[in-house]
Amino acid sequence: MKNYAFALLIGVFVTSGCQETDQTPCNAATVTTKAPAAEVSALKQYIDANKIPATADDRGFYYTIQSPGMGTKPTVCSAVTVNYVGKLTNGTTFDSGNSVSFGLNQLIIGWQEGIPLIAPGGSITLYLPPSLAYGAQAQGSIPANSILIFQIDLLRIN
Repeated sequence: MKNYAFALLIGVFVTSGCQETDQTPCNAATVTTKAPAAEVSALKQYIDANKIPATADDRGFYYTIQSPGMGTKPTVCSAVTVNYVGKLTNGTTFDSGNSVSFGLNQLIIGWQEGIPLIAPGGSITLYLPPSLAYGAQAQGSIPANSILIFQIDLLRIN
């Protein structure tokens, strides 16, 4: 009887550990945020001043695709595994990670909008205005209202 109870307890832990913690349904059409004109203008000034060959997105961010990757692109509802480096416009690295997995719908808007532009194996640099990043709220070493630059390698869609 003890072995049966122990096996049942282990089974409960294993099956409950496999459930997602966020049970909120994801809607692939939820990302519609656009940056305000003043932020887009400031970002464009940075892009132009640094002669960065970036593409403007209608939602207010800029990007450069180093490699498009191959296969199906993720959606905002996808979980992805990435390598990334986040920098401020002065070149200071504020965060980085290797083989890090995220649900895109749980990340900043700029990642939700930018990562789906590439497929697994792809690489992109995102230039994000504050409203598509952390906005008016400082986050650790990231000052409020910062333009952020992310170099992202999409390893896989989970």
